[in-house]
Amino acid sequence: MLTTEGTSGNRARLALILLLAINFFNYVDRQVLAAVESEIEKTFFQAGEYDRNDDVTRAMIEGALGSLNLAFMISYMIAAPIFGFLGDRMARWLLIGIGVLMWTAASGASGLAGSFTILFLTRCCVGVGEGAYGPVAPTIIADLYPVEKRGRKLAWFYVAIPVGSACGYILGGRTFALTNDWRWAFYIVVPPGILLGLWCFLMRDPPRGQSDDATPKKKVTIKDYLMILKTPSYALNTAGMTAMAFALGGIGFWMPRYIRDRIVNPLESAGTVLSVQEKADILADVNFHFGVIVAIAGLTATIAGGWLGDALRSRFSGSYFLVSGAAMILGVPFVLLVLALPFPLAWVFVFLACFCLFFNTGPTNTILANVTHPAVRASAFALNIFIIHALGDAVSPTILGVINGYTRNMNVGFMAVTAMFLVGGICWLLGARHLERDTTLAPGRLH
Repeated sequence: MLTTEGTSGNRARLALILLLAINFFNYVDRQVLAAVESEIEKTFFQAGEYDRNDDVTRAMIEGALGSLNLAFMISYMIAAPIFGFLGDRMARWLLIGIGVLMWTAASGASGLAGSFTILFLTRCCVGVGEGAYGPVAPTIIADLYPVEKRGRKLAWFYVAIPVGSACGYILGGRTFALTNDWRWAFYIVVPPGILLGLWCFLMRDPPRGQSDDATPKKKVTIKDYLMILKTPSYALNTAGMTAMAFALGGIGFWMPRYIRDRIVNPLESAGTVLSVQEKADILADVNFHFGVIVAIAGLTATIAGGWLGDALRSRFSGSYFLVSGAAMILGVPFVLLVLALPFPLAWVFVFLACFCLFFNTGPTNTILANVTHPAVRASAFALNIFIIHALGDAVSPTILGVINGYTRNMNVGFMAVTAMFLVGGICWLLGARHLERDTTLAPGRLH
């Protein structure tokens, strides 16, 4: 049996690689849905049954499509606190393995759905499975690496968000273009998901708090959980991450259709008649280019953010907050330029906006790990997951979908995304002055 307990760096790296691989396919699965949502619409909302020219009907349909993401997010954010509570008390690799196998099976079942209701339910099951993984995995990394290295290591783990999301767009779009069937896009994650889930059962947990020199806590009480919310760095960080999640959810779900429409509508207005296959090819190309941009911008930004946060820590006590807040505020004009400029020039600012959005990923999750006691760390991550998804990316695709349907102008919806960039940046800058104190107090907070 493999073990990370009391191990060398090689065993810690093995655990990090496995968690990174799981997180990668996690986000492939999430964004496959966004890549083919327009084709799902054709399957379950046929033009003969629904009047797409009616504003109310159009808003209802696009709101329903956004609710597929909402189904996943609601189940995910409800399951996360439950598994976070369990993650503070039982074998974490066991929980992760069960969760991975659960969401893998549910993702495959999404491709088999015969109705929109069944598809909605399978996305709920995907959320439950990922809820067993999301709050627990970062705590293993936190136990394997000390505070001074944690930002970089967590940044590598969270690289899976942009790269996996990008591959989800690309694989989803290309799979549909090859098969002309959106269902195959959900099947591609099943084989690797099964293998990774089984691998988890061969791993053993590192001792909780081994990298923190934390005071032991034999029994955690309700007061210990309330202490999490009373920690200023935790509260302000969660507020900023909520704004970031709202922006990320809206961009991730609607940007492929937005770009496709910016390309297709002028052609059709000029009298060009596009076949179904030509539109599918355009959507595949958009997903490919958007996916490549997200992958490159996200990869470089996530690593750079984690590295810069660690590098500036000795000079600025609130470095993780500062780099995150500055990047988000810098992203505001880039989003506005995406809406104002024509494609292909706008692709440049899509890249820059995504870079600013992902720059905070490593630093903000490092803050969560550093300001919480190991005995309640999984629960702290779970509570963060619940809040940022409940108020962020669980609702933003649906809100933007309804706005898009009523206004017939996606620029209006994306203005809300722009505002969230600004809100997130301000929250993080406000948190900088609290970070040093909260990090120092965290190891001995529970007694």
